[in-house]
Amino acid sequence: MSIDFERRGPVALITINRPEAMNALDVEHNQALESAWKQFEEEDELLVAILSGAGGKAFSSGGDLKSYLPWRREQAFQGREGAISFGGMTLAREITKPVIAAIQGYCVGGGLEIAMACDIRICTPDARFALPEVRWGVLPGGGGTQRLPRLIATGLALELILTGDTIDADRAERIGLVNRVIASDELIETAHSIAERIAQNGPTAVKAAKRSVMKGLDGPLSAGLEVESGLQKQLLQSDDAEEGLRAFAERRRPIYGNRTSETVA
Repeated sequence: MSIDFERRGPVALITINRPEAMNALDVEHNQALESAWKQFEEEDELLVAILSGAGGKAFSSGGDLKSYLPWRREQAFQGREGAISFGGMTLAREITKPVIAAIQGYCVGGGLEIAMACDIRICTPDARFALPEVRWGVLPGGGGTQRLPRLIATGLALELILTGDTIDADRAERIGLVNRVIASDELIETAHSIAERIAQNGPTAVKAAKRSVMKGLDGPLSAGLEVESGLQKQLLQSDDAEEGLRAFAERRRPIYGNRTSETVA
């Protein structure tokens, strides 16, 4: 019973390992997942992460109704409740590197909010998705009301949020909630293949590209284009750009150092 952290070269495989509770997060596991993301961010050699759930029945069923939500409720009564960072990843720009969600089984409530905070989502045919919080007198407060309408059509998002209905993997793919549906025995290796392809690219450019997309979603096109232009200007002066352009001219694959500490403002 833990949050497992495995390194596969430049890829971190982070697993919510609480299958007896459908990988729901209690207070302890919520804090452990937050610590895992901090570790991922701090280790420069790790460039991409894959998040999954153990046991095959659930990616995550969200916050543990018996412990996590009562704890949040108590925090609210005491006036301590601010913006909720569920699992250390549902607030804006907490994780600067790419994250792939490998989803099998139930992905509901806070589990879906965590998956939506990832950059790429793939799932198995038995995956099921829902935001049922309104049934219990609360709303999807870990980013659900904000991220879902940014990923799918507003009307579809409102239908899922206001009814609490569950959808299957096929519909999730059709409406754009997940990128693709993968056979169960190929899920992690497919996620790892995507992660490896990302990790082969310029690490500074990958982080900047993610930041540009996310910042652009916050405002009008004109503001996003300014962000993109500024980041590109910085990248053109980076070591990664120098290596990439040299490799292109020499018709070879670029050899990047893991310069994730080379930041772009």
